[in-house]
Amino acid sequence: MSRPFVSIVTPSLNQVSFLEDAMRSVLEQDYPNLEYILIDGGSTDGSLEVIERYRHRLAFFRSGADEGQADAINKGLAQARGEIVAWLNSDDVYLPGAVGQAVEALTSHPEAGAVYADGVMVDRDLTVLDRHVYRPVTVLDLLCFEVILQPTVFLRRSVLEHVGFLDPAYHLILDHELWVRAAARYPFHYVRGFWALERTHPEAKTISQAGAFVQEAERLIAWAGASPDLGDLVRRHRRRIAAGLDVFAARRLIDASRHGEAFRRILHALGLHPATVLRYWYKFIQAGLSTLGLAGLFEWYRRTRRRLTYGHRRAL
Repeated sequence: MSRPFVSIVTPSLNQVSFLEDAMRSVLEQDYPNLEYILIDGGSTDGSLEVIERYRHRLAFFRSGADEGQADAINKGLAQARGEIVAWLNSDDVYLPGAVGQAVEALTSHPEAGAVYADGVMVDRDLTVLDRHVYRPVTVLDLLCFEVILQPTVFLRRSVLEHVGFLDPAYHLILDHELWVRAAARYPFHYVRGFWALERTHPEAKTISQAGAFVQEAERLIAWAGASPDLGDLVRRHRRRIAAGLDVFAARRLIDASRHGEAFRRILHALGLHPATVLRYWYKFIQAGLSTLGLAGLFEWYRRTRRRLTYGHRRAL
């Protein structure tokens, strides 16, 4: 039985501190039918020297100005020959065996348009911050902003050909927007186990542009409400979806240190759909304490919990 061909795309721009970790995590996978595509946005920080060391192992490489991350990934996907595709950002890392396990899951579940697994949040030095263990999600869950760690997701190329590639109008929730469009047509299959590390650091978009996530999230829900595929679902579950949007917004506003706004969004969500807020009770406490000027108390709790749970354990 032939093994499906897999294409992995990495977009990168001035990520020399992390790029080699990302590249090696792809190139050292034990799955044989794999091609690796790298799209560089015109780096000037030494990234090109790193890429040059591995260039002979790349199926395709280009360096030059692009119109953002979605555009770069789409350029890579347009070159991809694989039946299964994924992208790995240049500051993230695949864990050993991830590609083979994803292929096995898609082969065993021909009805699935995509598969995903659990992931690990790490700092810039790959020290474990948290483990994200998920559950099976539907398109409704995604509309409620149950967010999947992006580097754990692998899709069938046929799904992209049906629903379209990444929307360049989205710069921050570009992955989640694609998951919503794909899950509206195809089920996502969850696999228990860890496939990837996602780095969080001050330069990461989730930190540096946290507040702007809210506008894109609101635009996504407005689009879904007007969509012929999703409009009825949005209307039937409007309170839960609105609460999910509030909680997602609060989480990003906390990252942007806009704690008063975050707390108001969580209180609003509590009135709409209490169960949604209860799933993120710790964010309710974080926003409340921060609003009262006690952000340091929550940070002490979080550091203590991480130290007791993970110590200073590196993910690799």
